[in-house]
Amino acid sequence: MPTSPRPLRRLGFLTIGLFDPQNPAPGHESTLSIIELGEHLGFDSAWLRHRHLQFGISSPIAVMAAASQRTSRIELGTAVTPMGWENPLRLAEDLATVDLLSGGRINPGLSVGVPMNFDTVKGELYPDTAQSEDFGYSRVERLARMIAGEPVREFEGKHGVVEEFSRRVEPYSAGLRERLWYGAASMRSARWAGESGFNLLTSSVIFPEPGQEPSFAAIQQAQIRAYREAAAVSLTASGQARVSQGLVVIPTDSASRSQREKYQRYVDERLPRTRAPQGPKSMLFAPDLIGTSAQIAEQLQAHLGFQEVDEVAFALPFSFDHEDYVQILTDIATTLGPLLGWVPKT
Repeated sequence: MPTSPRPLRRLGFLTIGLFDPQNPAPGHESTLSIIELGEHLGFDSAWLRHRHLQFGISSPIAVMAAASQRTSRIELGTAVTPMGWENPLRLAEDLATVDLLSGGRINPGLSVGVPMNFDTVKGELYPDTAQSEDFGYSRVERLARMIAGEPVREFEGKHGVVEEFSRRVEPYSAGLRERLWYGAASMRSARWAGESGFNLLTSSVIFPEPGQEPSFAAIQQAQIRAYREAAAVSLTASGQARVSQGLVVIPTDSASRSQREKYQRYVDERLPRTRAPQGPKSMLFAPDLIGTSAQIAEQLQAHLGFQEVDEVAFALPFSFDHEDYVQILTDIATTLGPLLGWVPKT
């Protein structure tokens, strides 16, 4: 097996929180149970996808708040919150509140861009300002400034008998700014994240540069290196610009025969999209990694993108059942993680 230049230091997982639209409560409860299991298994972090007008978690902040009261150690993140749907000031208030409730365990992952299928929802989302909304980097920069405690107005002080007002967003949660992540898929966004003081989330989707050879792993490696170069100033107290990779891995060590067959069908259905660039931006998808933990570890150790990181948030497949996620997470924590040099937290 090829040797990675760095052992895996932090192990996390990412879930979409799928639910039945006719009975959504059990799906949300399943997500909370999976996070509790993750903490029990020693995972460092649990991350929630953010979905709007779909059958996955639409309010990860609410779910993180609930999870923070049912766990004590595991870090909780979003991967990612699309800022085009958000008011930065209100989001800053919510994130800081949940961070305080969790004891400083929140890792907000963010992205920018026009909301998905914007034409179908803009009349409800921004009925009066759809044409003038700025969906670029400035939206996430505003959020970062507010979370950092910078003033948002001059008005402050006591007014009347009991009302007292602040210049900054309240509550303020110390350290949260250093735990902001940006989900980058292009060279430009990777560099911007480094220059702007964000940690980097890189996933199973990337956009190559024009004329760049369509090799997912090589392009991901180049983006991570460009990010680290741009992040010359330290982002955390440890002086490290943090990078987390989020590939889909499906270990089958303890899976039943029927589970293995289901998993393989899922992977086979998704494989064709990885064989060539997709769409006008030539989007590249990484193949899902399926097999025994030893087989997956060998593939990861040879992956140029994985060789650049010491943190991962392995993505759970979208459409599996609760017991499938239990099996996959258990195999990751007990077998795959240790093969990659990871030590479970207690």
